[in-house]
Amino acid sequence: MSERRYGIGYSIPNHDDYALLKLGPALDEAARLGVDYVELPLYALELVANGRVIGQRLAQVKSITEGRPFGYTMHGPLGLNLMVGPDALAIHKDVLKAALEITAELGGVHYVTHAGIVPETDREDVERRYAQQRECLTEMGAFAAERGITIAVENVFAGGNGTLPSRLAQEIAAIGHPAVKACLDFSHAYLLANQHDADFLAEAAALAPHAKHLHMHDSFGRPVWSRVGYRAERLAFGAGDLHLPLGLGSVPWDALMQRCRFPEDAIFINELAPHYWVDLPQTLERTRHYAAKARLGAAA
Repeated sequence: MSERRYGIGYSIPNHDDYALLKLGPALDEAARLGVDYVELPLYALELVANGRVIGQRLAQVKSITEGRPFGYTMHGPLGLNLMVGPDALAIHKDVLKAALEITAELGGVHYVTHAGIVPETDREDVERRYAQQRECLTEMGAFAAERGITIAVENVFAGGNGTLPSRLAQEIAAIGHPAVKACLDFSHAYLLANQHDADFLAEAAALAPHAKHLHMHDSFGRPVWSRVGYRAERLAFGAGDLHLPLGLGSVPWDALMQRCRFPEDAIFINELAPHYWVDLPQTLERTRHYAAKARLGAAA
């Protein structure tokens, strides 16, 4: 039997105040759990200032991350948006370029960036914004390829104002760059498909061949329709992007693994909310189970 090419891992806790003191123990835990990859929250490590890499701090992070028995993927700044207006585009591109430089320095193979969000005030200009994003990703794809990185563009929910997976698949195909692929976030797709009365399984299947990176977490696919205070209330109502352990929500994982076809070297990354961390070993086992059942070998 041939050795598997896909990878299993998870993103480490993504607190805004994530301290370097916490990074070493978090990576020690990952080594004990025997994962293939750890996803680092670049958006929380304060490695970029005004679009430029903070070299001294990056050296500190590298001293903690190097020599570990697993590889790395990176999640870039959550606020990065290649669909912003022309006055703000330069700083967003600078931040993206700096994050790619950090990814290369830390040995990351995939860099996850959110798909752009069109401002609510500019919905009539949607297609121009998509064209702008394609141009930026083509440029940054060349920069990433030189450093052995794949940019994985993630479908986001963003309260309903996001890109459906089928549209993101069209964008990745139109870019046509080998270093620009997709990150399929199943729960985000579930939420947005329900928001738009779209076929969730069909949406996921459309993006799957481009998705070298997969974000695994559960939800009930129910958008937040009104203000819900405590997170326990959100769970009680099954509302929002909950980042639950696999199996606690209603994402149809078995059907997804049967319907979708992914690249054979896809990386399955759990994105578990920190308050469910006690469930991490169990959800990793579920991820291994589903990855083993997945249909791999997509051509895109």
